[in-house]
Amino acid sequence: MTETRSTTTGEESPSAQEFWDGRYRQSEKLFSGRPNLELVEETESLTPGRALDLGCGEGGDAIWLAKQGWRVTASDVSAVALERAARHAEEAGVAERIDFQRHDLASSFPSGSFDLISAHFLQSLIALPRDAILRTAAAAVAPGGTLLVVDHAGFPSWEPGPHPDVHFPSTQEVLAGLQLNLCQWEVRTERLYEHEVTLVDGRAMTRANNILKVRRLSA
Repeated sequence: MTETRSTTTGEESPSAQEFWDGRYRQSEKLFSGRPNLELVEETESLTPGRALDLGCGEGGDAIWLAKQGWRVTASDVSAVALERAARHAEEAGVAERIDFQRHDLASSFPSGSFDLISAHFLQSLIALPRDAILRTAAAAVAPGGTLLVVDHAGFPSWEPGPHPDVHFPSTQEVLAGLQLNLCQWEVRTERLYEHEVTLVDGRAMTRANNILKVRRLSA
């Protein structure tokens, strides 16, 4: 998923829910079910508390967090994805630790404050007010809490760039868009992470992601 503006000629664009429900219905399983590596590496040292998973998809990250002892609110715009995620949480034995909520983050946001807010690949092929959503997320981080934003840094090596109008934000762009008061926040991680991916045909390819982790200082 990468951020751009979708355009159509003479047709009404689908809503965010229609678009993502359609994507999930294309396959019985869109993602692996495993947690994102960046989430595991960047949160293993944190003390579990209340977590918010934005764009939770089929629930891999939320389920992993729940298994680590977090109380998780998991949000997605797709009802199809949330139904699958809830089923997977039940199968994993952590359903009671996760509150699945449907939100179109362009118009609504989960209530409360959180010790961890995770936004992994909150990028879309249709219009998305990403900077505003991430600013809302930052405002919901509790004192001493963490905001983790992980983005694709470019197209994967097996897909050289079929969308020339797509922009992949750098960590500096994400940080600028958050408009944080750096007297109240500290940057804990800001880096490019490249990892190998083995395709179904056995080829070893690469995918690069940007990681930004910021911590709200205690009051």
